[in-house]
Parts: sequence; C-alpha cells; structure tokens
Amino acid sequence: MQLSGLYIYPVKSLGGLSVSESRVELRGLQYDRRWMLTDAEGIFLSQREIPRMALLRTSIEPPFLYVFHCETPHDRVAIPLEPDPLSLRNASLGVWSDRFRGFFAEGLASEWLSDQLGHAVRLAFMPETSKRHADTRYAPKGQYVSFADGFPFLMIGQASLDELNGRLKVPLGMERFRPNFVFTGSPPYHEDTWSDFMIGSIPFQCVKPCARCSITTTDQTTGERGKEPLQTLSTYRMQAKRILFGQNVIWTGTKPGDTIRTGMEIKVLNQRKESNKD
Repeated sequence: MQLSGLYIYPVKSLGGLSVSESRVELRGLQYDRRWMLTDAEGIFLSQREIPRMALLRTSIEPPFLYVFHCETPHDRVAIPLEPDPLSLRNASLGVWSDRFRGFFAEGLASEWLSDQLGHAVRLAFMPETSKRHADTRYAPKGQYVSFADGFPFLMIGQASLDELNGRLKVPLGMERFRPNFVFTGSPPYHEDTWSDFMIGSIPFQCVKPCARCSITTTDQTTGERGKEPLQTLSTYRMQAKRILFGQNVIWTGTKPGDTIRTGMEIKVLNQRKESNKD
C-alpha cells in the first residue's frame, strides 16, 4: 500500500489543496485548518450552514495564503500564513462543544469573505499557543487538533471510494469527503480494521470511524446540495444511526516535524479483530 494523495484545507470548509508533501505537526499537517470562518460570537461556520463556501478556493504562495472564488480566480484576498499576533484581536472561539482562545483578523479579509458569501462572517486564526484537545473519548491525552471537527487527520482508501462509486449513478470525486490521506493498494474499507500503522517511518493510529454529514452531499463545483452519497451509504455503511466513511487518525510519534510525501509506503502494524465502530 502507498500514500497516493495528500490534502490540506488552510481555511476550514473552504476548498482544499492537493500537495506532494507536507510537514506533520502536533495538531495536523502544516497549514491545515489554522484559519476558519465564524459568526459574530466566534462559533465556527461550515458548508453545513453556507454551502457556497465550497466555491471559495485557496492557494499558498508564501508568505501568504490566498482565497478566491472559483469563477473569478484573479479577484483574491491575501491572508498571512504566519500572522503577527499583535495585528490580531483576542477571541473566544468555538468548534462544536470545544471552547478555546484564538484571534480574529478584522478588516479587509473578513469583509471580502462576507461579500463573497452574502453572509456576515469573521475570519479567525489558531496560534500555536492555543491548545485544543482532540476528542478525549477516543484519542489519548496530549493529542491536539486545529479547527478540524475532532481529530488532526482523516484517511480514506481509494478502493473505498471506487466501491462506493460503483453503486452511484454519478461517480463522485474524493474532494466530497475532505481527507488528508488517500492510499491505494488495499481492498475497499480495509482501513476500517486498522489500529497502528506507519506511513514511511511516521507512526499513526486510527482511533475512530468518521461519521459523515451533509457536506458530502454538497457539489464542490456548484455549491448545490443533493442526496448522494449519503442516500446510498446509508444502505450499507450505517452503524449506531451514523453513516461511516473514512477513519479519523492521530499521529503517535514523539517529535513533530517529519515530512510526509505521496508515494510513501504504508504498513499496518496492528489490526482490529472487528471493524472499529463509532
């Protein structure tokens, strides 16, 4: 098995980037979901509430992150990849039940994003000093996460998507599921049975299957919402009233900073006797 795809999402719920390599950090891949959009109170917003967020894409040209509408790529706003905290405003932020400290970036970027979405939003940043714990019901103490829903990495086997597409009238791309890691060389849903595994020499662990939401039904090229793939997945991937597709993953090393690259070999060290359940 090998890593065939590597993705980051610099702004939570906006368009992602396919990269050939990335640095593994304590709370996820470098630049992954360090920014997000919130309401006036600092509570996160996503494609669940604003499907048009799918139409905003990102690119990285150090020292800036750029955001643009897919139909007007030359009209873009620049956001510092490593902003100066003195230029930002302290904020109390929320993702699901988690509350933690971060910053608001007031001014042009928030105004531009609000205009594009037709919805008042605030742009928020997570500094290194902010410690948001990964879901402690599944991840051990000392595991942290960025603005991702609950865990620092998401992994899906290409064969799993291929098997799903064989059941659909219109095949879907992997972008519907927003993974960080995609791999080839295994049967469909083989990742359901994994516990500890290595990508190259970097250790990871599958801790929880990913329960899928309405974002997967949002066409990432039009922002329109349909019934698939949840309608089909519900017929054979439902457990405990949740539709499962992909695995939430944590890094289990001791020193962050290793570089992960597409093409790296994947080795499973420990498997579960039964598929892990939500």
